[in-house]
Amino acid sequence: MSSTTIRVGIIGADTRASWAGSAHVPALAAQPRFTLAAVATRHEESARAAAEAFGTERWYADPYELIRDPSIDLVTVAVKVPAHRDLVLAALAAGKAVYSESPLGTSVAQAEEMAAAAGSLHTAIGLQGRLNPSVRRAAEIIAAGRLGRVLSARVTSTTFGNGPESISVYEYFDKAAAGAGFLPIAVGHVLDVVEAVLGDITDIDARTEILWPQVKLTDTGTIAVREVPDHLDAVVKTASGAPVGVQVLAGVPVPDARFSLEIRGSDGWLTLTGNHPAGVQVGDLTLASSAEFDAPDRPVAVDAGPAAIDIWTGAAINVGEIYASLADDIANGTYHTPGFDHAFHNSRLVARLEQAARTGIRQ
Repeated sequence: MSSTTIRVGIIGADTRASWAGSAHVPALAAQPRFTLAAVATRHEESARAAAEAFGTERWYADPYELIRDPSIDLVTVAVKVPAHRDLVLAALAAGKAVYSESPLGTSVAQAEEMAAAAGSLHTAIGLQGRLNPSVRRAAEIIAAGRLGRVLSARVTSTTFGNGPESISVYEYFDKAAAGAGFLPIAVGHVLDVVEAVLGDITDIDARTEILWPQVKLTDTGTIAVREVPDHLDAVVKTASGAPVGVQVLAGVPVPDARFSLEIRGSDGWLTLTGNHPAGVQVGDLTLASSAEFDAPDRPVAVDAGPAAIDIWTGAAINVGEIYASLADDIANGTYHTPGFDHAFHNSRLVARLEQAARTGIRQ
């Protein structure tokens, strides 16, 4: 580490409504243990504009130059999923700590390769929903047995994405080869929150559908073909012993957005609820329970400021929790932050779900 402050370089920090600009930049700005030292895009104009907008010392039109910069301690990879592998492996080879958005790669094999390459380096995967303060408190209630024996649970989750309309820049989400569709992103985040609260998923029965096989690209007026599912119904069993009914719906209008995890135990109940249009991983959640509990911790990035566009308002809240955990790990030599091994686990879980839906056989 170059100093007591962790110097971060973000690859993909574009000013034009980027996830990095809405989530990562304000999450870092809320924490004095980090300095946003550099940004990189693929074009000089956008890289220079990002540096000016986000107040960084350096900018790069070649992401690999950022990776080679000896002053950068942590490389954040916030670009399209097909570009993750090469950038992540280069950053690991340079001895950097790496935070990658989820999914880590386009396949289970890629996720496994990057997890193996990480070795003892500190890594973080963007499955930030599990570190939401309300999720962490809910997990503590379950682990302490305060609901008694967990009997059952039910999840309903929505996203505004993957619906009947999109824009051309997001068309790649609907292509199978991109590895960035509804299942690895929307469903992957939901299942990770389920596991954070109720333990690892041990069995999966699932059905997926393509409700909108043709997608209107509103900025061009053309029609794109969707190659991946946009709806999920599943029943999973968790290490807690409880069966969990899971429904994830895409293309839901923003006013109708909701996330709900309802858990019933022999001695009480618990709920986690939210209404961010992008899904459970974005924005804050509210915890309620029949059991008494200490209020969840205040998010470190709760005052991070407005997002680059309204749809991502609140995006820094859970991303900030990942960065805070990673800073603790780097300072203390620990590995509590969900990293690339966890990303590999999540990738395998989504693959099992896909197989169960395809074959009709429990996985």
